[in-house]
This record gives sequence, structure tokens and C-alpha cells, in this order.
Amino acid sequence: MKRMTYITQAILAEAVIALQGMGAQEQLQLADEIFARQPNMLGSVIVLRRLGASDAQIGVAVHVLLVSWLAMKRCEAKDALKWPVISEDLQDQCLQRLTARVRFTEGMPVELQRQAAQQYTDTQGERYLLAYVHGHLRDQGLLDIKSEAEKYVLLCALNLVECIASSRPKTRR
Repeated sequence: MKRMTYITQAILAEAVIALQGMGAQEQLQLADEIFARQPNMLGSVIVLRRLGASDAQIGVAVHVLLVSWLAMKRCEAKDALKWPVISEDLQDQCLQRLTARVRFTEGMPVELQRQAAQQYTDTQGERYLLAYVHGHLRDQGLLDIKSEAEKYVLLCALNLVECIASSRPKTRR
């Protein structure tokens, strides 16, 4: 069963293009907005430093966070929605689900892994964002995990998507 997606392909494309057009100061202002409205999302990226991630690796997670935030803002403006604050508890729950899915597929034959991935994608609430993040991680060489730090960056990025999908926005009144 497919779940409703709020972040459409068009909204995602607008967010990516908007971020590409931003300078460092504008991106810093965007991070300030995230701190004010979604501090736990920002915190999940900042903590990567303590987990051994390099500046370049953290930059990948920051990119995912900024694109996600811009897409969320565009959804809110377009559809008169408001995303709830993503709590640490929700982040923990989403991370547990994400790691359980990974563990479930470990050791499976390739075809069953593909089917499990397809089923996950089909039921993912924000499948366009998930596809974008997966592509970005692939382009940055982070899908072939070579270190603990890379594993944490990958989990952080995918968990941002999971949290956004799990915290359905409400209609403003």
C-alpha cells in the first residue's frame, strides 16, 4: 500500500535548485531556521563530528538536511501545512526501524534484497526524497561503506527521510 507523499518531485526539484543558488551566508541562515524549528534534525547532523565524520562527510549530511528543510518549507507554503517538531524519541524509533530493515536483509539472496527494497520504497511516505537522498549518497560514494563514520553519515541521512515521512504535517487552520 502506497502512502501519501507530501514532498512531490516538483517540490523536491525546487528545493534542490534553490539550495544550488544559495551562498554560504544564505545556507547559514537556513541552518538557523532549522535550529529554531527542527533542532533535533540539526542535532542529528552535528553529532556526526563526535562520531568521527570528516568535514566532507558532514557536508553530505548537511546537504541532505538543507534540501529536506527547503522541501518541507515549500510543502508548508504550498499546501498550508505545518510539520510537527521531530522529537528525539521519534528519531530513535525511526533509526530502530531503519536498522531493523537493514539487518533483516543481511545475508538474503540478491533478488530477495531487491524485493525487500522495492517493498520499502513502495510504502515509504516520502519516496521522492528517499530516492534523492539515496542518489546523493551514491554520488558521494557513501553507499559502499568503508568506515564507521561513513556508516553514521548514511544512517543519519536516511533517518532524516524516515523521520520526515513519519511525522506527517498537519493542516494549518
